Parts: sequence; structure tokens; C-alpha cells
Amino acid sequence: MDQYVAGRIIFGARVSLTVDVVAVAIAAVGGVTLGLLGGFFGGGADAIIMRCTDAVLAFPAIILALAIISALGPSPVNVMIAIGIVTIPSFARITRGSLLSLKQQEFVEASRASGATNGYLMFRVLLPNTLSPILVQCSVAFASAILTEAALSFLVLGVQPPTPSWGSMLDFGRKYLSQTPWYSVSPGAAIFVAVLSLNLLGDGLRDALDPRLRRASA
Repeated sequence: MDQYVAGRIIFGARVSLTVDVVAVAIAAVGGVTLGLLGGFFGGGADAIIMRCTDAVLAFPAIILALAIISALGPSPVNVMIAIGIVTIPSFARITRGSLLSLKQQEFVEASRASGATNGYLMFRVLLPNTLSPILVQCSVAFASAILTEAALSFLVLGVQPPTPSWGSMLDFGRKYLSQTPWYSVSPGAAIFVAVLSLNLLGDGLRDALDPRLRRASA
């Protein structure tokens, strides 16, 4: 691998990871908010939110992201929006599930009896107790976002040349695979290492933050 390819991989890492971080932030804020609202209020609000998330989950993530990019146009900002939208349901469902198991606990009832408002209960009492699964989901969603962004850039629907990204470098390298295979192997290896590292991080966070797993290991 020459210095030119190494430099583009390093610069492409900054571009790709920036897009992915913003996309996961969009998904986390939107999904956690929807999960809190649905899980806390229940009833019709919960049914509407969950049916909307089910509708999004009915489509493969990459297909839905392609449809959104096709409608909005290829650009890094639109890639962030597309990946954020397709990732929102996973955060919403995890937050809602955690909230349903927490909101009947005694400490919540005590806060409610002391006069706490719904907003205080959701964001100051319940949300801090749901952060563990949300943090684990962030690492998993980040790994998935890297793959989705690379696929969109490979299809020339994400980060546009000449700005380097790992996906666009794969698209460029496949044209010269027989002459200079490292043009494709290098960004592919970078994607592999990043995704593997994030998956291992997610496993480590799950083991560290789940008290049942800590007790079992002890």
C-alpha cells in the first residue's frame, strides 16, 4: 500500500466516521424520544409509534436508505438523514421495552406520589435507568451505519468523489482490482476492522453494564 492510498484511507476515515456519528446521533435522539413517549403514555400514542416503527422495519435498511437518498439527492448530509431514519426504530423499541419494565417500579411510583411531572419522570427518573441498553445499541448502530454508508458511497449515492470515503474507495479500486488490488483491499480492511472493533465494544459494554451478566460471571 503506497502513501497515496494510506493518506486517502486516513482522510476517508474522518469523512466516513463523521457521517456515521451524526447519523447515529440523529437515530438516538429520535428513537429514544419516541420510545420514551410510547412506553410512558401507552395507549393510542404507543400504538401509533410502534406501528410506524414496524412499517420502517418492514423494509431492508439499505433499500429504504437508497429510496431516501434517491428522493433527496446524493450528499453526505442526506446520507446522515437516511441512515438516521432507518436506525430510529431500533432505538425506539429498545427504549420502549426498557421503559415498560421500569415504569411500574416502586421508585417511579414514589416520584409520582411526590408530585413529579410527566416530563421529570421521563427525562430525570426513567431515562437515566435506560442508558445501559441505549449505549450498547449505539455501538451496534455505529457498526451498522459504517456498512450502510460504505454501501451508499460504493453506489455513488453517498460521499461524492473526489472527497474520499471508504465506500467510494472500494468503488474506485474495483476498476483496477487485477492491477492494484490494494486499492480495494485497504479500504475493505479498514471497514472490517472498524466494524469488528465496534461489535466487540458492544459486547464489552453489554457485559459490563448488565448486572445479571456480572453476577453470572462472578
